[in-house]
Amino acid sequence: MTPVLTIDLDAIATNWRGLAADAGAGVETGAVVKADAYGLGAARVGPALAAAGVRTFFVALAEEGVALRAALGPGPAIHVFSGYMAGDRGAMAGAQLSPLLNSPDQLRRFGAELPGHPCGVQIDTGMNRLGFEAGELAVSLADLRDARPRLAISHLACADDPGDPMNALQLSAFRALTEALPGVRRSLAATGGCLLGAPYRFDLTRPGIGLYGGLPHAGARAVVALSLPVIQVRDVAAGEVVGYGGAWRAPAPSRIATVAAGYADGLPRALHNLSLWAGDMACPVVGRISMDLVTVDVTALPGVPPMLDLLGPHQGIDAVAAAAGTIGYEILTSLGSRYTRVYKGGGAG
Repeated sequence: MTPVLTIDLDAIATNWRGLAADAGAGVETGAVVKADAYGLGAARVGPALAAAGVRTFFVALAEEGVALRAALGPGPAIHVFSGYMAGDRGAMAGAQLSPLLNSPDQLRRFGAELPGHPCGVQIDTGMNRLGFEAGELAVSLADLRDARPRLAISHLACADDPGDPMNALQLSAFRALTEALPGVRRSLAATGGCLLGAPYRFDLTRPGIGLYGGLPHAGARAVVALSLPVIQVRDVAAGEVVGYGGAWRAPAPSRIATVAAGYADGLPRALHNLSLWAGDMACPVVGRISMDLVTVDVTALPGVPPMLDLLGPHQGIDAVAAAAGTIGYEILTSLGSRYTRVYKGGGAG
């Protein structure tokens, strides 16, 4: 028996609809499905979002775009954040992908290899990661206008903190730099930017983590549940140790369940002060997370069920992330290949 990861496609669609409604009239709401839809399966998530009304998708790499196009079919726009890299011509042309050009070099390569093909441009407004810097944009402006970009985007570095002054600085820079591209649609807001309000939304928003139930979208519906099978239950005497390094010593006679999951399945070794759940009862994790196994104190249970829940109504991805000193994004995208994946809703069978 393997762990079971349940993915609620209807919840993803509901989260998108909520963000789309908040965006207001005249603002399109897209969807970011990079990293295999944040680890949840773009081949299933993409069509569910398209059925909900998404017409514009974003991926990180051309190869992701090819796979998404196969799942979606013709019609929706698919933008590629990494832009136009060497060797991308066949993928971009064959799958009708739109690169978000990031540099003068990419612009030159694109112009030489795919003139007239749909494209967009990414502008660096202070994050210093991807995109044309202000000086590069000025020098390349004539060639960029010849490429006829359909979309200009940038990315906020601190949108998860509404009070950070960098948000306003980047907003001002984005407005100023995109004045050089009149008539081109603009997009600045990912999930955090969507929640900063109307000035950040422009023509198109592109939520990612908020679709999948993670912060900073505190109002999102939970999307994933994860149940781990119990392999064995044993009685441990007071003073005995459990797990590698003897890191946990039983303070009293205890019952310890060993469940089938570990850091090979995306459960960080750094997890601590965390529980698995048997219905409404919390069962503390004891000892160290190992590659394939987690040990859990089930002494308080009248009977041990065949599965214990890591993710569910009592504990979401951000709670697990906090216990590991990381973020919900990392928990989602690390979920392993050994899980049995069950899809609910969205036409899933």
